[in-house]
Amino acid sequence: MISGHLTIAGSGRYLPGKPVTNDALTRVMNTNDAWIQQRTGIAQRHFAGPDEGPTDLAVPAAELALRDAGIEKDAVDYIIFATMTPETFIPGPGSVFAAKLGIPGVPVLDIRQQCAAIPFALQLADGLLATGAATNILLVGAETHAHFMPWANWATLYDETVPIDQEDYARASEHRGYGVVFGDGAGALVLRSSSDPERGLLGTKLRTDGRDAGFLEMAAPWWRQFAAQEPAERFKHMLPSMNGPGLFKRAVRELPQLLRALCEQVGQAPEEIDWVVAHQANDRINEGVRQALGLSPDKMPSNIARYGNTSAGTIPILFDELRREGRVKPGDLVCMLALGGGLHFGASLIRL
Repeated sequence: MISGHLTIAGSGRYLPGKPVTNDALTRVMNTNDAWIQQRTGIAQRHFAGPDEGPTDLAVPAAELALRDAGIEKDAVDYIIFATMTPETFIPGPGSVFAAKLGIPGVPVLDIRQQCAAIPFALQLADGLLATGAATNILLVGAETHAHFMPWANWATLYDETVPIDQEDYARASEHRGYGVVFGDGAGALVLRSSSDPERGLLGTKLRTDGRDAGFLEMAAPWWRQFAAQEPAERFKHMLPSMNGPGLFKRAVRELPQLLRALCEQVGQAPEEIDWVVAHQANDRINEGVRQALGLSPDKMPSNIARYGNTSAGTIPILFDELRREGRVKPGDLVCMLALGGGLHFGASLIRL
C-alpha cells in the first residue's frame, strides 16, 4: 500500500582515519591490488581505531544529518540503530549511542539485519510515524569491521618497515575472501512524516530466508562450549565465515525479483526509478543486478571503490554523497536495495 508518511529530511556520513589501500593489505596477507579490484571493485577502505566502535562513528554522522535536516538533537524522539559489529552483545549499542549523542531517554531500537538493515528500518520508521509514536526519527547504520579483521599486527598494515609475523600473515591469507572486502563507516538519515501523499515512502518489500544463514556467519563467543575449546579453536569464534559465491548467486537472482515485485505493488515500473541506491557489497553483484533489471549504469551509482563494504552503513553513506553532490533531487524516485546475512532481502521505494 502507498503510505506517503516517511520522507528523508537530512543525511550525514562519517569515515574514520585515512584510506587503507589494497597495496597496504599486501603487507598482512597474500593478495594484490589487481586481484581485489577484479573480484570486488574495491581500491581502498577506512578502518576505525582500536578504541573506536560503531557508536563513536555514528555520532558525527548523526550530527551532520541533524544539521542537514535543520533540527536540534533534542527534537529526535526515536532512534533506530543498525550494526552487525557492536561493541557489546549486552547491551545493544543504540542506548550507548544516544547517550554519546547527548539525548539519553530517547527510545532506541537495535536492529540486526546486517547489510539489509536500511529497508527493514524504513518500514519500521514508517509505521512509527504513521501511528504518531514518533515525529523525528534518527536512523543510523554504523560498522567497525576492523575488530574482526583476520590479522592481529596492525602496525605492519600501516608501516611497511614493521616486520611481518608469518603466522599472522598465514591466518589473514586464509581469510582474505572477507578480509579485503569490509571497511568501516557510518551513515545517518533523519526521517519524518510527509504531508504530501504522493511523496515519501511508497512501499517496502522484505524477505528473510534462514536456510542459507550460514553464507555469512559468526558464532557467538559463548556458543558450543567456547570456554572448553583449545586456543587454536577459540580464534575461529572471533572471525566470520563467508560464502561469497553463494551470496553472489542469490543476490543477482533474487534482488531483481524483489524490486520488480515492489514496483508492481506500488504501481511503478523499474525504468521509472531515477536512482537505485544499492548496498555496496561487491561491484560484480551490483552490475549483475543492474543488468538483470535493464537499468542504465548512471541509475545505479557506486562508491565501493573508496569505502569497501560498510554493511549497514553503505546505503546511507551513498545516499548522503548523492544528496550533497546535488544529484538526487526532490521528486526523484529512489530505490534502496540490499541483501544481508540472514539471509535478509529488502527493497524500499521513496519519492523524495
